Amino acid sequence: MKKQAIYSAAAALALTAMAIGSAAQAAWPERTITIVVPFPAGGGTDTFARPLAHQLAEQLGKGVVIDNKGGAGGTLGAGVAARATPDGYTFFMGGAHHAVAPSIYKKLSYDIQKDFLPVAMLAQPPQVIVVNPSKLPVNSLKQLLDSAKTNPGQINFGSAGIGSTHHLAGELFALKTGIELTHVPYQGAGPMLTGLITGQVDAAFDGLGSSASHIRAGSIRPLAVAAAKRSPSMPDVPTVAEAGVPDYEVSTWYAMWAPAGTPADIVSRMSEELTKALNTPKVAELWKNNGSAIPNLTGADFGKFVDSEIIRWGGVAKEAGVQQQ
Repeated sequence: MKKQAIYSAAAALALTAMAIGSAAQAAWPERTITIVVPFPAGGGTDTFARPLAHQLAEQLGKGVVIDNKGGAGGTLGAGVAARATPDGYTFFMGGAHHAVAPSIYKKLSYDIQKDFLPVAMLAQPPQVIVVNPSKLPVNSLKQLLDSAKTNPGQINFGSAGIGSTHHLAGELFALKTGIELTHVPYQGAGPMLTGLITGQVDAAFDGLGSSASHIRAGSIRPLAVAAAKRSPSMPDVPTVAEAGVPDYEVSTWYAMWAPAGTPADIVSRMSEELTKALNTPKVAELWKNNGSAIPNLTGADFGKFVDSEIIRWGGVAKEAGVQQQ
């Protein structure tokens, strides 16, 4: 009888602990949430991260702040996020760059497949080939190719850093067309766009989301979008295939991860909140204007997509001979 009472007391304590844990997680969030963005302010990631953070704050009733930690092609911030306490108050907003990094860098301070839990894809705008119209006065992709073939290596393109999708998109384009371009790396997409607009570089292979406002302002000229179909936000811009280069499709996707060890129910809740936020009229309209549809890829399915992207870009990096220390 005494032993049974002990067992009953232990069971009661276990149930109480479970109830307290569930109640605590059900109350999430109780304080401000930080989203680590591994690039400087003003780049493509910021274009989507900041309005999304604002919408999440409205839904959750708590502050959601963006912490820009740029450097090393987005890997520095990823390392910071990977080491964050997995309590549901730090998330990481990275993207296609982080599927490229494992094939580019010999040593990383994190493993995107082991040190993070996939939450959801957030945006997937196509890349667009853009030029500075004053520095490189071409009006079509054909004119760009003709100029590059006539002047091998003299046309340069900017990127967010060695191993970024901007970089590998340019290398892939050069491989497919047989031209020679000179790569100029910057510390993030924001500085790269400034370099393009001011004429420091001739061209870029940028995500439509970060280029869209500058295209509309006339600061840079779009030659083609790297997608199967024209973008509804810029229907006059042809696809790369329509412009004469088949089988070249590249998107600059952005996504959310949580540090490994974050409670599963909080990860699931964040996934639900992100889906809700993405489908609000104001966010959906902004995404449309920036050339991105609303993705429907969360959890394990998103994780499988990341795995496939690591394999894809690893092949491009090897063929182009791209590697970073």
